[in-house]
Amino acid sequence: MSQSKSISHTFQDETIEAKTRWFRSLPISERMDLMVEFIELALAVNPDLMEKKDATPVKGRIQVIAKP
Repeated sequence: MSQSKSISHTFQDETIEAKTRWFRSLPISERMDLMVEFIELALAVNPDLMEKKDATPVKGRIQVIAKP
């Protein structure tokens, strides 16, 4: 992955907007690699995730945003 080699010590770089800009700067292949790593991490922590096929959304907890 081609992540920046600099180190930042500001809270401004920890905002969701800053993280979004960083993520969007990655090529699609690196984004997909990160997705795979996150999925593997989630499955390592909770191997039964794949068995939960009838999940229902929790009202008010997740907001789905769609393009108009």
